[in-house]
Amino acid sequence: MIRRLPVAALLAAAFAFPAFAAEIPPAERKSDYEFMGPQTRAMQDDDTANPGMLGVLDGEALWKARDGAAGKSCADCHGDARVSMKGVAARYPAFDAALGRPIDLEERINQSRVEQQKAAPFRFESKELLGLTAYIALQSRGMPIDVSDERLKPFIDAGREIFNRRQGQINLSCAQCHDDNWGQKLAGAPIPQGHPNGYPLYRLEWQTLGSLERRLRSCMTGVRAQAYDYGAPELVALELYLMSRARDMPIETPAVRP
Repeated sequence: MIRRLPVAALLAAAFAFPAFAAEIPPAERKSDYEFMGPQTRAMQDDDTANPGMLGVLDGEALWKARDGAAGKSCADCHGDARVSMKGVAARYPAFDAALGRPIDLEERINQSRVEQQKAAPFRFESKELLGLTAYIALQSRGMPIDVSDERLKPFIDAGREIFNRRQGQINLSCAQCHDDNWGQKLAGAPIPQGHPNGYPLYRLEWQTLGSLERRLRSCMTGVRAQAYDYGAPELVALELYLMSRARDMPIETPAVRP
């Protein structure tokens, strides 16, 4: 997603970009990994050097820890995450029949905490929620994204509309950067295609793991738009569209980005 830049630079970019974006053909889709420098790639490629793996270790400990009034752990219900969680992250956000809408992996974790463990939900962007999400997503590393449930279609369409909508004082859409101008540079930084297959990821700017929602909110702030609240249906719809847009790409969690 676009970096936070001075208003003048963003305004110049907005007026220079075309008004309508064309979705990237499947054969031309590239992970944001392809746009990273060699040092950043090397960090991601080596689990002993990848700082995101520290969060994964925290998540593994939480997977096994009993909590809440029920005194249950994730492992008590799901067993070995390496087996039970394999491929799960590649299918989220997923449709929740009881709620009648899609939920992302973070919401599913909190749902399980409340309903099964009788515990309080984790706070958005907390070390606990990010770590457990990253640990679960790690089990899908290398597996292709597949959000093909027909019930998701109207929500994917809603996310596509948000992706293509000009927003904020800068009057810029996600698509104008990540569909029309990927591979170019904005204030010296490469513009990637904005795929979500590495989240939660370790961002060097943040010095910690962060969720896709955090990144999306940062982009909205960058174009001087009012960011949706964490967990808002609009953010989940945008997450879902991005996952559908990255279909068949392998999960890279925890990725490393600048």
